[in-house]
Amino acid sequence: MRDEAVRTIRALMIGAVGGALAWLIGLPAPMLMGPAIAVTIAAVAGQRMHMPVPLRDSAFIIIGIGMGSGVTPETLEAVRTWPASVALLVVVVGVILVAGAAAIAWLFGKDWRTSVLAASPGHLSYVLGLGVEMRADIGFVTVVQSLRLLALTLLVPIVVVLGGQVGAPAAPVPPLEFLPLALCLAASAVAGLILARFGVPAALLLGGMFVSSIGHGAGVIHGGAPDWLTIPGFAIMGTLIGTRFDGANLKVLRGALGASVVLTSLSVAIAMIGALGVAKLTGLPVMQVLIAFAPGGVETMAAMAVVLDADPAFVAAHHVLRLFVLTALVPMALRLR
Repeated sequence: MRDEAVRTIRALMIGAVGGALAWLIGLPAPMLMGPAIAVTIAAVAGQRMHMPVPLRDSAFIIIGIGMGSGVTPETLEAVRTWPASVALLVVVVGVILVAGAAAIAWLFGKDWRTSVLAASPGHLSYVLGLGVEMRADIGFVTVVQSLRLLALTLLVPIVVVLGGQVGAPAAPVPPLEFLPLALCLAASAVAGLILARFGVPAALLLGGMFVSSIGHGAGVIHGGAPDWLTIPGFAIMGTLIGTRFDGANLKVLRGALGASVVLTSLSVAIAMIGALGVAKLTGLPVMQVLIAFAPGGVETMAAMAVVLDADPAFVAAHHVLRLFVLTALVPMALRLR
């Protein structure tokens, strides 16, 4: 227990320094990118890191509340354009999965089972469960998936910034008073735990988003989580990404790096093509759709939507749907050979 506490404090301190440096030099989404970069470097260098589940879940709830605070009548009106993007999302996920698996099998000589699981654009716990059952190369799959998540966390904000404005910057949301904030946090936690009992991915983040969205839409909640909560929440999210490399073997990292570069490049290119198609059909901002289609973690991409002024409800809905789609597509892809 004491060792875990030391590793947690170390990770948080390194993440805080990374976030501050990223903010000073002007990186996009600094409180996500800075901690992710700093903690990853430290972990690969041999520093042991840890992120307690309660601290992680607290950050998810805070970010979820921030996502819901942007709900407006205009957002609800935009829902009618989602069927086209949902249909294209299914196509994009399938193409990324099959094309990525073929690339890994051909370029890196991996068996088809390992290639499919390594190429899966997300759903890591499900993928690892299948890998253990099917005796795939679990070490390779885990490292490739972790590197992919890190790369997308760093790459997507840069692509979005270079690509132009996602949408109109959101109007500043006033911070909630203490009592409404405490009630919102408690209700979000309860909603998240209920969703978790039903096996919903990113349950606590979605619980916060649902409570906040319904409250704002009904006019019951007026305001969002204050900066003293949201800034640490984003920093914890970035730190969490870096802690995935705790105890990573440098030799395994080198072996998986090439595969991760290929998969990340391929998935971003395919997601961009899909985003361009959706934008043309619906008139939605291309970069907003790209964040929704980029195969990063649900929590990470939803948090990124908030800091990059995209529609967080749109992004979160598409990423949750992607995980359900993968639940069906991965077994189908495994049977292709």
